[in-house]
Amino acid sequence: MTDRSSSQQFLVLGAIFAGLAVAAGAFGAHALKEILDEHRLQVFDTATRYQMYHAFGLCIVAWALDRYPGQQLEQIGWLFVIGILLFSGSLYVVSLAGVRWMGAVTPMGGAAFLAGWLLLGWRIWNQTPSATD
Repeated sequence: MTDRSSSQQFLVLGAIFAGLAVAAGAFGAHALKEILDEHRLQVFDTATRYQMYHAFGLCIVAWALDRYPGQQLEQIGWLFVIGILLFSGSLYVVSLAGVRWMGAVTPMGGAAFLAGWLLLGWRIWNQTPSATD
């Protein structure tokens, strides 16, 4: 097995999470519309939207890793992955299984998202321009 670059790994993860978000959105719009009440359907929709936003975020991290080497941007990618799993994952469980206490996990995923975006901005802002910029 060949080693993959961090940018390649995050681009692949972004593509996988985006594809799963599309599938979940279609599932929600068609199969769940008749099963879930309006509130639980909205919770499911929030999970899919934030999953897609942060799948794109992973693609941005992949691009930034190549554009701004040495900025420790891998941490940001993992914050987005953790955020998707905790935020969207907990909302999927709340909406599909009705396990309401899982809603307590959601803010931890949101905090990971927020930390990732703030850290991305901070690290890029503090990037020392190179001669080619």
